[in-house]
Amino acid sequence: MKDYTPPPDLLKNRIILVTGAGDGIGRVVATTFAKHGATVILLGKTTRKLEIVYDTIEKAGYPQPAIYPMNLEGASPKDYEDLAETLEKEFGHLDGLLHNAALLGSLTPLEHYDISLWYKLIQVNLNAPFQLTQACLGLMKQADSASIIFTSDSVGRKAKAYWGAYAVSKFAVEGMMQILADELETNTKIRVNSINPGPLRTNLRANAFPGENPANHPTPEIVMPLYLYLMGSESHAVNGQSINAQE
Repeated sequence: MKDYTPPPDLLKNRIILVTGAGDGIGRVVATTFAKHGATVILLGKTTRKLEIVYDTIEKAGYPQPAIYPMNLEGASPKDYEDLAETLEKEFGHLDGLLHNAALLGSLTPLEHYDISLWYKLIQVNLNAPFQLTQACLGLMKQADSASIIFTSDSVGRKAKAYWGAYAVSKFAVEGMMQILADELETNTKIRVNSINPGPLRTNLRANAFPGENPANHPTPEIVMPLYLYLMGSESHAVNGQSINAQE
């Protein structure tokens, strides 16, 4: 997909929700989706970061985005219900949902893994995407064609020592993606896939590998063609796939 060339208006008039939109891959994806015509709903826990992305999109002359501050760690079922109600009131439907927000935690042997940290990562990386998807499915069924993208990782497909709750959560996300794809394939126009972005120049990567030279890895812009392809109409037949962005 690195060679995919999206049309400029690929996402015109589409409403897309991006979690973790204030930084890293989420920030680049949100801006890229807006560049191609989407109205992007920027969801994240740090309002100031979301405002910076909002301003960037506005100044570029792209469709006006929306900001929805939300702390996925502490969000309750009612918070997700309120979000869905707000989206239905403001937009009427939802064409795309990108689950990008995630916590890394610490690289620790399972024997010594902090229990509270374990619960925190499972809440943000797994429970939150499940609850958000469940809350938004009704809105996505009202779209002519909708796409859900889960963000995975190589350690969510082949585990490595010390990756703990992060790897476990990504394995679970892969399973959730497959279940949803199978459930929605025959009776809806919603497709569900996952992306492993690969090593990129992000804060999460830097925290995982502090000894690395960040310049050894590309910036998130290099994987945007795949995100655009899976969110656009040209991928209408792609469902249930676990895709590596840099292969």
